[in-house]
Amino acid sequence: RSLVSLIAHELAHSWSGNLVTNGTWRDFWLNEGFTDYFERRIMESLYGKDYADMLSVLGYQNLQTTLDDDGRTSPETTLHIDLAGRNPDDGMTDIAYEKGAFFLKTIETAVGRERFDRFLRGYFDRHAFTSMTSAGFLTDLRANLIKGDAALEQKLQIDRWVYGVGLPDNVVVPTSTRFQAVEAQTAAFVAGTPAARLTTANWTTHEWLHFLRGLPPTMAEARLRELDTTFGLSTSGNSEKLFEWLRIAIRNHYEPALPALERFVTSQGRRKFIKPLFTDLMATDWGKPLARRLYAEARPTYHSVTVNTLDAIVK
Repeated sequence: RSLVSLIAHELAHSWSGNLVTNGTWRDFWLNEGFTDYFERRIMESLYGKDYADMLSVLGYQNLQTTLDDDGRTSPETTLHIDLAGRNPDDGMTDIAYEKGAFFLKTIETAVGRERFDRFLRGYFDRHAFTSMTSAGFLTDLRANLIKGDAALEQKLQIDRWVYGVGLPDNVVVPTSTRFQAVEAQTAAFVAGTPAARLTTANWTTHEWLHFLRGLPPTMAEARLRELDTTFGLSTSGNSEKLFEWLRIAIRNHYEPALPALERFVTSQGRRKFIKPLFTDLMATDWGKPLARRLYAEARPTYHSVTVNTLDAIVK
């Protein structure tokens, strides 16, 4: 995230998570789903809808990846996740963050932002400085927004969102006009246009992420080297951008990026970055020895949450 985005996230988290916090770890989405929803509202207010739309599309992509990884009928994909006898960290996935945010966005779209904002203001006023459960939130939603409207109740599918698995079919799938321009550059590169001739001068981090995610799974080393040389991807100081590039490098065994991979996984320990990279390495024969060596070096410096996750991956 950019610095402004991080500040927006922390403001949203401070407001939504501290004013009305989750009553149990099963209700973790009530903190983080609201936080991601409010963060995008803040960014829209600061930079416009087209900017916030990019955040929504990337979030939707992340959610789809999590659903694919967990299995779309897995109980791990429910907002009200069962954590009995488990570490609460197991519930800290994009299900809580992104599925929760898209649930709120679906309600907003169905009833209109003005009406939904009135409900939200009332919700926080009614429950300020208290704990909330999923059941309590749905009770408040029915009493103060749905108000007995059977058609609206059916349209929103609120029980399916909170207690069901996967992603309900009424989800509002985000789109981005700015990403359409990025996709045109991706298509041009895949068709053979030299990297130096691509139009990327004013791209934000979000546009770079969409570009990198849109590249083919398998690419020739010469084309990877061209991208790397032109845009300095292996030397990028942007962790989000570098992370996406390193996943491409691992997938294609692009050796010039391996020193950057080693520096990255031994210099910071954010689980959102570390888990996928080690998972990718362990999925390849050539990557397993490297993953084990790097993890042995970095493990003492990682947070216990990251260690608990990685111990099961790097066996």
